[in-house]
Amino acid sequence: MSRIVVTGIGAISSLGYSVVENRNSLVNSKCGLSALDNFKTNYSDLFKFGEIKIENNKLKNILNVNDESNTRTSLLAFHALKEAIADSGLNFNEISSYDTALIVGNTVGGMCLTDELYNDANSDTNGSPYLSSYDCGSVTLFLQKQYAIKGVCNTINTACSSSANAIIFGARLIKNGFAKRAIVGGVDSLAKFTINGFNSLGILAPQNCKPFDKDRNGLNLGEGAGFLVLEKESDAINKNHYAVLSGYCNANDAFHASALSENGEGPFLAMTEALKLANLFPQQIGYINCHGTGTENNDEVESKAMIRVFENVPPFASTKSKTGHTLGASAAIEAVFSILALYNQEIYPSLNFNTPIESTKLIPNLKYQKKSFEHVLTNSFGFGGNCSSLIFSKL
Repeated sequence: MSRIVVTGIGAISSLGYSVVENRNSLVNSKCGLSALDNFKTNYSDLFKFGEIKIENNKLKNILNVNDESNTRTSLLAFHALKEAIADSGLNFNEISSYDTALIVGNTVGGMCLTDELYNDANSDTNGSPYLSSYDCGSVTLFLQKQYAIKGVCNTINTACSSSANAIIFGARLIKNGFAKRAIVGGVDSLAKFTINGFNSLGILAPQNCKPFDKDRNGLNLGEGAGFLVLEKESDAINKNHYAVLSGYCNANDAFHASALSENGEGPFLAMTEALKLANLFPQQIGYINCHGTGTENNDEVESKAMIRVFENVPPFASTKSKTGHTLGASAAIEAVFSILALYNQEIYPSLNFNTPIESTKLIPNLKYQKKSFEHVLTNSFGFGGNCSSLIFSKL
């Protein structure tokens, strides 16, 4: 079968409103973490967040969206999706054909409008315009409507690996003849609901997170969206090809609802099976974009899993030290970052690192540098032990 290539990418995060702006921030080691500005909670000034500094009304004006029930989640997704589609050069007929699939990963959905829905429910007996946009599937339905997409459309919610699994699902649809092309990615917005939830777990960091550091003490929540256009290489002969999606795997260690097993069985399986599908040896991976949340469990477990897979662990980093953890969007945004690293032959630094974890002694890449490599691995590990790895390769 013809290889599956990436012909378009789009991204919005606290590092920038476009792929170009995001790359510039990565190259210059810019950090997008700050206090909350767009809405206030009891924790607005206690923690740092990867907030996109653009208000919903401005987003609606940019996107020409007027329906008040459209959530910030849908708006961020629409913004990144439009960039990916334009980058790929897809026309309206191609997008709306039965051969085009749309697969979106997210977890927040319309929960960012929980207060508005609650207020409506207590004051209006005729229902609320926010009810139909509350669940995570509403984002996919909104995007589907914008482009009249008739092909397979689906929403995946596997926590922090959601958009990695959306990418995998899209690739499988193409591989098995159910789609000619797939627009895949993920989105999540900041919301009181998720901020309160993660705070209840006691894993929000009061300062900028420190992935893979001995003294790490939690993550920073963020928001954003990332999308990729996947096509068969034989169907995209005259297009720019960013990379080949050469390997992927979703695995589960079935250990705990919100923690990974101590020896990293899920991450180990995801990485090794992705390598097997790509027909690669571990030493051929030139750079790893780690899940790297900055939490006690995740970073040590991911480190142990990398040591199990790689005799010599290649350069690795966590871009969550810049964007925060964007939950269901993180895998797609970081897939874009990984593709940019491969395409431009460069690797990005982790921030805020000082001391290695005692049990693993691994040190992430700490400065931007040019590097020649052929393959990049990106990890995304979600609640419930839902672990996914993707491998992108040079053409």
